[in-house]
Amino acid sequence: MPAKAPVKMPSETAARGAWAGAMGDLLPGLLLCLAVTALAIALQAGEEHLTGHPYVEALVLAILIGIAIRTAWMPGPRFKAGIAFSAKQVLEVAVTLLGASVSLGAIVASGPALLTGIVAAVVLTILASCAICRGLGLPVRMALLIACGNAICGNSAIAAVAPVIGADSRDVAASIAFTAVLGVLMVLGLPLFVPLAGFSEHQYGVLAGLTVYAVPQVLAATVPISLLATQVGTLVKLVRVLMLGPVVVALSLLAPHLPAEGATGKAAPSRLGFFKLVPWFILGFLALATARSLGLIPDAAVAPLAKLAGVLTVVSMAALGLGVDVRVLARVGARVTLAVTGSLLVLLAISVLLIRGLGLS
Repeated sequence: MPAKAPVKMPSETAARGAWAGAMGDLLPGLLLCLAVTALAIALQAGEEHLTGHPYVEALVLAILIGIAIRTAWMPGPRFKAGIAFSAKQVLEVAVTLLGASVSLGAIVASGPALLTGIVAAVVLTILASCAICRGLGLPVRMALLIACGNAICGNSAIAAVAPVIGADSRDVAASIAFTAVLGVLMVLGLPLFVPLAGFSEHQYGVLAGLTVYAVPQVLAATVPISLLATQVGTLVKLVRVLMLGPVVVALSLLAPHLPAEGATGKAAPSRLGFFKLVPWFILGFLALATARSLGLIPDAAVAPLAKLAGVLTVVSMAALGLGVDVRVLARVGARVTLAVTGSLLVLLAISVLLIRGLGLS
């Protein structure tokens, strides 16, 4: 007798159908975000070929391209699920993977005085920036985005903090857009501090590491000065980036107590379990950072993981841009510009004072 075909259980069939349906819902929006990502990366590559440095990174280009597309054409309902998935879940995976590129050894070797200065600069800048933003009447979540962006690592910090505090995509896009503009101006203007402040090459490297937003921008700001400035600036910048983990964990504990904003805001619960207070991707980030420090992640795997994290972040920024109405940005532009500028000036002042106070030479 011929063998009978295996009978599929109804639950198995339903599960497969649900999975296929979910993928079908995500695919149009996800493909759109990937197309924007590919264009942004290609533009950055062209920029590097022409100038030698990515003054405007693919991450920024992706959100600007997304905003431009959203202004000219509103994606229909079939794109919404994929865009939302790219803006949230893809970003969470990217933040987790960033932990694989962090090693505690370089931080310990840099010395206690410099480490103390970096931590102090980040904490003081966050507090001062929040005060400036709130004084200008910005919402508390946007104030936190701008403060963390200025204090830690610009766009990447904003992208990492946003899902933790439940920030609106419009606030994220506005914060990144204006922070990106000033980030480029910092790269162009910071070398003036060498003659004006009388800084040594080492001191200038510390200043660049404390104030410039992205690692590629630190290279662009220090390479024209000297190799020493580049090495010091890169080390300080990497240590500063590591502050993102503790800051995001602290904000995850603060998030349930933030006030609701807007008509659709929801009051945060007063009591939550640990795994809801500390998001899974932050735990993943810390786990990978620990594994990297213990030598459990081979050196050969670090660069590919960091590259993948960078690409996924660009995808999520493309999604954020696609969800932003540029008219909203125009309405908040003046206040956000003042807030970001004021926060950046505070960061510069704090950094100069710390360099002088710590006697770094």
